[in-house]
Formats: sequence, structure tokens, C-alpha cells
Amino acid sequence: MGARKFHLLRRRNLNATRIVAGSFAALILLGTALLYLPAASQSGQSPGLLTCLFTATSSTCVTGLVLVDTATQWSLFGQAVILGLIQLGGLGFITVMTLFSLMLRRKIGLSERLLMVSNFNLNSISGVVRLARFTLKWTFLFELTGALVLMTRFVPLCGWRQGIWMGVFHAVSAFCNAGFDLMGKDAPFQSLAPFQSDPVVQFTIMALIVIGGLGFFVWSDIAGRRERGRLSTYTKIVLTMTVGLIVLGAAAVLAVEFYNPDTLGPMPLWEKVINSLFQSVSFRTAGFSTLDQGAFRDTTLALGNILMLIGGSSGSTAGGIKTGTVAILFLGLRADLKGGNALVIGHRSISRRQQSNAMTLTMTALVVFLAGSMFLSLLDGLPFMAASFEVASALGTVGLTTGITPSLSYACRVLIIALMYLGRVGILSFSIAFASRRQQTESKIQYPVTQVMIG
Repeated sequence: MGARKFHLLRRRNLNATRIVAGSFAALILLGTALLYLPAASQSGQSPGLLTCLFTATSSTCVTGLVLVDTATQWSLFGQAVILGLIQLGGLGFITVMTLFSLMLRRKIGLSERLLMVSNFNLNSISGVVRLARFTLKWTFLFELTGALVLMTRFVPLCGWRQGIWMGVFHAVSAFCNAGFDLMGKDAPFQSLAPFQSDPVVQFTIMALIVIGGLGFFVWSDIAGRRERGRLSTYTKIVLTMTVGLIVLGAAAVLAVEFYNPDTLGPMPLWEKVINSLFQSVSFRTAGFSTLDQGAFRDTTLALGNILMLIGGSSGSTAGGIKTGTVAILFLGLRADLKGGNALVIGHRSISRRQQSNAMTLTMTALVVFLAGSMFLSLLDGLPFMAASFEVASALGTVGLTTGITPSLSYACRVLIIALMYLGRVGILSFSIAFASRRQQTESKIQYPVTQVMIG
């Protein structure tokens, strides 16, 4: 009976993996077809099938890397398609379909609940529909609040119609950690550089990025704290890692770029602090920038690679290997250095199986990152640091670039498309696979232990 139960769970997880991966692929293909229409471009002429595929993949995988400037290339229809792909990709296609089921008052079946568990990267089916409702409600509330605040800055600059659209577009893009912007009419690919000295825009965008990157489970846990009286261990880990990475990242950017004449150098101290903080937040899978990424020192680019690969938290709109994964790795390292066997945090123990899963995910991501960086550098003759920054940005679904994206060869563009898809769908597929592994029983066959020299 146990073996049969495991077989069924494993089969359901396999089907969930295929459906999640297939839904993202179908969404990308639909987006590509819509962007290929003449009505999607301001000129009335399509920029080409590969460019449309690249843009649709970047939107659906909430990355933000672009071959053409969003504001100058795409019409209002094209921008609306991109925004729709960002929203669907950020929340997860399965979550949005659940919304329609709830609106139609249709009962959510077991198969749909399993897909939602996969989509939210949860370990249990209990309360998943309630979490979906909570997620959809607060997502639109956060996005609406952010849009209204941003409108106070954009409407005076662009007029009512364009200002409202820009407020909505950037709020959704920031919350979903996508990094798409509409600031390119004066200077293409400038992102949020015109707002280097605007704390309202910067702090609003930062707040949306951080909230979107915390994860739906963390929101629910914080909202329900009054009933339980305490936060879960996972939520404490996520909050601690998020604050720590943002603060340390900002301090490092400020220290390294303080006198760089092409980045922070000419700014007054308060602007340097705000822009360093914004850059640190954006490194964590957002893709917006107020500074020229190509003018950064190599040390800052290396720091960016690390933060982009870490990303946000599980079950969020962010990419990367996730903060919880990194926390488990550090806890395992601390336990090994102390000579202990148990991973303990806050009077709670973490299984060695989870440590093994974290190591597997991290090593796989690092191998893909290094291989992709070498291929990109080799194929287009790029400096390795610029190539690695581009690959980390694609794999971590970030969207930051040193400026090389539009000039990439066709082969490298295809490589970046694959990395963006892998960064968004592949990490989720790994999580589902780990869920099925947890159900597996221990093998009854034991082999003799051997010793391998280490170090």
C-alpha cells in the first residue's frame, strides 16, 4: 500500500511538473504570436519573430531583459500584452486560473489543488485554496496602492492618460519583479535613471519589489500572526535573509562605487545612500536600475552575480535559488564546522534531506551559470564578467544588463531565452521533484561504507 501511495504521489508530481512547464511555454507562445502582430508595434511592422519570442519569454518569466526598448518599440496594445504576461507569469498561470474558478463559484478539485501546491511551492495541500484567495486579493491591493503613489509623480510629468498607464505598468512590473519600464522615449534603455534623486519613486518601487519577493506564504503567515501569536521558522528565516542581503548589498555597493565618477561619485551623500539601497534591492531579481550597470566596477558586478543567483523567496514573484535554500546551506556549514549532526534554528531542526536538496539545487544552478557564462563569452567574444552578469541576470530572472543584450548574436539570444525559461520554470520543477523525493521510503539495501579523502 505504501509503495502504491508513493507511486501515485510521484505520478501526480510528474504531471504537475509537466503542466506547470507547459503552461509557461503555452503562455510564451501566445505572447509571441500577439507581439508579432503589426498592431503590437508602433511602426506597424514586427521587429522579427526571435525578438517577439525573446520579449514574450522575458515577460512571462518576469525577467526584464529586452532586445528593443519597450516604450519606443511597442504600441499601447503591445505594452498591454507585455503587462498581461508579466502579471500571469508573476502570479503563476495556475493561480490566475484558480481566480476564474473562484469567480465562477466552481469547486476546486484535487488535481487543481495539487497544481496550486506546486505553483506556491508548498509541502501540504491543506489551506491552499485559502492561500490562493489571500494571494490574489493582496496582490491587487499592493499593485493598486503602488500605482496610485507612482501616479502622483508620473501624471505631472506625462499628463493624465500616460501618467496613469505608467503608474499601473511600473507598479505591476515592480511587484512581479519583472523590471520592464516605459522610460525610453527620451533615451532608450535608461530604466529609472531619470529618478535618481526622486525618493518617492525609488522607495515605492523598492517596497513593491521586496513585498513581491517575500513570497505568498510569508504574507499569509504575517497576516495570521495575531491568531497564532508567533511567526513560523520559515518566515523568520526569509525576513532575516531578506533584510540582511539588502543591507549588506547596499553597504557594499556604497563602499565600492562611492568615488566612481560614472555611478555614485557625483551624487550628494543622501542620493548615494538611496541609490545604493535601490541597487541592492534591484539585484534581488527586480531588473530596474537608476545607475549605469556597464559603468560598475568588477567588484560590484561580482556582488550582483551573487545576489541575482540567490534571488527572492520560495512561492514569490522572484527568481533565483531562493533565500531559504541559502539559509539551509549556511546552517549546514555551521553545523559541520561545529562537528554536529543536526541543523538547528530557533529550537527547530531541519532535516539532512532538505540540506541535500538545497545543495543539489545550488550546485545545478552554479553549473548552469558557469557553463552559460563561458558559452556566451566564447560565442560573442565578450568579457567574462559582462557575460556572467548577463547569464546570472537571465538565470535569476532579474533583467539587469551591462548593455550588451541588444547586440547579442542570434545564438546567444536563443541561449538567454533558454536560461530565462530554465530560471523561472526549472527551479519550480526542482521543487516539485524534491516534494516527491520526500515521500520515498529508505532503501532496505545497505552497502559497506568506504572512505574518500576530502581536502
